[in-house]
Amino acid sequence: MSKKLTIGLFGFGVVGQGLYDIIRTKNLNIEIVKICIKDGSKKRTLPSHLFTTDKNELLNNPEINTIVELINDTEAAFEIVSRALSTGKNVVSASKKMIALHLNELIELQHNYGTSLLYEGAVCGSIPIIRNLEEYYDNELLHSICGIFNGSSNYILSKGFIENLDYDSALKQAQDLGFAETDPTMDVGGFDAKFKLVIAAAHAYGVVVKPEEVFNLGIQSLSAYDLQYAREKNLKIKLVPVAKELDDRHVALFVLPKFVNETEFLYNVEYEYNGVIVQAAFADQQFFFGKGAGGHPTGSAVLSDIAALRYDYQYEYKKAKEKKDLNFTNDIEINIYLRYVDDDLVEALEFEHIHERYYSGSYKFVIGKINLQKLIDNQSRILEDKAFIAFADQLAGVSLAPAKKQTAEVF
Repeated sequence: MSKKLTIGLFGFGVVGQGLYDIIRTKNLNIEIVKICIKDGSKKRTLPSHLFTTDKNELLNNPEINTIVELINDTEAAFEIVSRALSTGKNVVSASKKMIALHLNELIELQHNYGTSLLYEGAVCGSIPIIRNLEEYYDNELLHSICGIFNGSSNYILSKGFIENLDYDSALKQAQDLGFAETDPTMDVGGFDAKFKLVIAAAHAYGVVVKPEEVFNLGIQSLSAYDLQYAREKNLKIKLVPVAKELDDRHVALFVLPKFVNETEFLYNVEYEYNGVIVQAAFADQQFFFGKGAGGHPTGSAVLSDIAALRYDYQYEYKKAKEKKDLNFTNDIEINIYLRYVDDDLVEALEFEHIHERYYSGSYKFVIGKINLQKLIDNQSRILEDKAFIAFADQLAGVSLAPAKKQTAEVF
């Protein structure tokens, strides 16, 4: 029999309200006791006695056994979650940045205090990817995980490709609909996708990587030239995070726009939808598809975690506990498309091999093999040049740099 959960809810924005809507329509033996909000003067549709601006009313309340954290302040979220875990309360969170930045500490807190932190809603909204990586693939050898992890950037790319909207107009529409923030850097710069990738990779490979070590470049420099090139080649552009096990000692993670062709699952993932591809040794290729943002889709993932806590569910982090000799590396070679302005940038990136080069007026691009570390070293210059880079793996795979003397296809 499931135990009753008495919940202290932090945050009552889109996801918090979506969660509340779902809970009140179900008979799940769950009660929201108190809701902590930032702005106490804002008018609410619920009774005022449910709300407080004092976090201690939730964290110090012995009647509350579960904390649900849905705020957008990273460090405040970590304080709330760590205090709750260390005082015997289980936690559900959707804060991907906070979890990615503090994952090792959060795993240790759970181990030390016997509490549980679940965060399905932090990665790809309604898609149950964390639970699947944790359980279904717990004994699987995973070759790669990739996909569309950010609905805001995918919405902008769909608007540009399908409706011929320029980047600025598509971004404005995404902001008006609430898919993108006023400062959209987290989404269009690939940071949001990176945080989600770090979390997913920890469950897939048992390797906890610091987000600042993972290269991410987004779509903010996308131009009509890039869309034109994709159309001419019957390709689409998607922002794709990739986690790839290169051999039994190395795993690579990065986030880049990617050219996808019509035979790939991601080709038909449009607008605010997300898609995750898992390439496994035994299960082969599997595809997860669903809404990656919005109150009710993300709220449903949060509710799934809450419901699991009624039966004392915990992540086991099996692959992390195995202590395999698997290490993160940026010393890899990939094929990229680079549309640029400054010829010196091409020289600075030191392409290992150039497959194609094109000049026509203000449109210049080069396609070739490059060491990922060169992109990392020149990231500021790439952004200043307003250059656009896309992962072009149709030409070849991704591999360890030659010094390793090992290669591996990406998918």
